[in-house]
Amino acid sequence: MKIPVARPYLGEAEARSAYETILTNWVTQGPKVAEFEERFAAYTGAPYAVAVSNCTTGLHLAMIVAGVGAGDEVICPSMSYIATANAIAYVGATPVFAEVDSATCNIDPDDARSRITPRTKAILIVHQIGMPADIAAFRTLCDEHGLVLIEDAACAAGSAYMGKKIGSHSDLVCFSFHPRKVITTGDGGMITTSRKDYYDRLRLLRQHGMSVNDRVRHLSTTVIIEDHLEIGYNYRMTDIQAAVGIQQLARLDWLVEERRKIAFRYLGAFADIPFLRLPREREGYFTNYQSFSIYLDHTCTFDRNAVMQALLDLGISTRRGVMTSHRETAYQERCAGLRLPVSEDTSDRSIVIPLYVPMTDEEVEYVISGVRAVLGFA
Repeated sequence: MKIPVARPYLGEAEARSAYETILTNWVTQGPKVAEFEERFAAYTGAPYAVAVSNCTTGLHLAMIVAGVGAGDEVICPSMSYIATANAIAYVGATPVFAEVDSATCNIDPDDARSRITPRTKAILIVHQIGMPADIAAFRTLCDEHGLVLIEDAACAAGSAYMGKKIGSHSDLVCFSFHPRKVITTGDGGMITTSRKDYYDRLRLLRQHGMSVNDRVRHLSTTVIIEDHLEIGYNYRMTDIQAAVGIQQLARLDWLVEERRKIAFRYLGAFADIPFLRLPREREGYFTNYQSFSIYLDHTCTFDRNAVMQALLDLGISTRRGVMTSHRETAYQERCAGLRLPVSEDTSDRSIVIPLYVPMTDEEVEYVISGVRAVLGFA
């Protein structure tokens, strides 16, 4: 049996919607993008949503509208995909890496507080592998110090915090629709915001700073000569992607429900292995289980990479724990001497195991039996 670590859920509805959109001849940012934005805003409870080409470009635009620039510092976790830090570097600011809470893999509020300096402009939190970060703690911290709170919710579509969907808590929240995420548009992203001024500028910046977008010009009965109000970017989403996204969004709650069923089976099946630390939802936190990560604690005698290879030999794909950006070549020189022992240990001793929809009962049981066998609990 060959089991991938992840697989997108795409069906006839997505294919039909993409096909029908192609036949309209409106294939770039147009009516389907506008519809997707409206639906996504309504789903998350945010007043506004702006579709972009991917989450990384969304984070870049979020930095710009938040006023982050050269000489500023932005506190973020190192234990995140490198795009989190890169978006800060794009605007000439410095990512200041903070520790994570080993139980959740999310940025630690106390450690973040200790890294605030007069140059700190914002805190960028990440809802790692779909598990919400402690938004309230960071909201308080940012308010105390006059900082902007930005959420990297790349993995968190469908997750919730204190009864509200991720996307509705902060002024700038960025989502990803990469194929590894719970819903996908092939690639693509979305920014939700509660501020009209942010919304207007985000829409301007994603399309070269153009004063009037293509859809308005197309529908106009009079000639419109556009202006370019500032240096912007080509960060648009296509209507084909948005058409797929609309169908995916309609499935989102069901997909999360199915993912949680699989996750709960894993939690039950591995609960008796003493050296495994499993994901834990705190009260008021609701995760979409975008990924399922297991941690081999220090009483485990097995090497993490050897476990991954043994599982691959059985046909079970895995991935390493979430990377630490400060140890990647791109950041090693600027982070010389930085040690983040909790992040490093959590990354080095974690394994992401398969979780996707639909997984058959046979596939789930094969993963469970494979993990247990490799760890000596057959």
